[in-house]
Amino acid sequence: MSPLAPIKHALAAILAAAHDGLTALGADPAAGLTWLLCVAAVVVTLRLALLPIVVHGVRQAHAGARARPHLQELSSRLGTRPDRDSLRQHLEERRMVSAEHGVSRLGCLPVLLQLPVWLGLYHLISDVSSGTAVGAMGPALVSSLGAASVLGVTLAGSGYLGGGPAHLAVVAGLALTAATLSYVTQRYVVASNTLTEGLPEAMVAAQRIVPAVSALGLVMAGGVVPVALLAYWVCNSAWTLGQTAAIAHWFPTPGTPAHARRAARA
Repeated sequence: MSPLAPIKHALAAILAAAHDGLTALGADPAAGLTWLLCVAAVVVTLRLALLPIVVHGVRQAHAGARARPHLQELSSRLGTRPDRDSLRQHLEERRMVSAEHGVSRLGCLPVLLQLPVWLGLYHLISDVSSGTAVGAMGPALVSSLGAASVLGVTLAGSGYLGGGPAHLAVVAGLALTAATLSYVTQRYVVASNTLTEGLPEAMVAAQRIVPAVSALGLVMAGGVVPVALLAYWVCNSAWTLGQTAAIAHWFPTPGTPAHARRAARA
């Protein structure tokens, strides 16, 4: 059994429950719009469940920003060729500074715990779009999702070419929307709330090109993944943009351009 199987089954139960709920409210169980709303419901449910980890990440970013000047001072005092005793004392002082400012020893581990969840959701949407039953998403529901369509394009369909103008418009529109949301989030929101002072110039330059590379990757992937998966990417990217913008506006990391704008508004 795949390590992601329990996660996929749990998410499949949410997807099936969303479909049952919308159908009970009168939605067409076979309509493409109904299934798109189901995908959106799974994304919203998952993002709400992960909010505690997001809050932890924001607090750690603030703690790290407060501790950073003190840690840089310790590093400057250490020198370039420290002896063993100096290095041991330096590490102890770093631990004390981190503890004083609330920097967790776990670092970004809680944030990394999200990765299996997102991989599970990716594989779930991919599997059911290709006709594979997963847990509560049995053969009947999988068949319904695969046959559902948006503007005549099935949610199981993929590729830019071969399906006519409507197919190209839907697939390209979803892929470009997901790519644009991702680029705006990383280039204008995340970048403004990220500390770059003291980082090597090569790392700063790499951060500048990541948004474009990520967006290009989404556009290229849009030509091979199912339409249902593109819809998931759009929903998830839209949530990420809104959540990241809210954090940068209301809880910016100290020392960043976003924090300076927040201070100017106060």
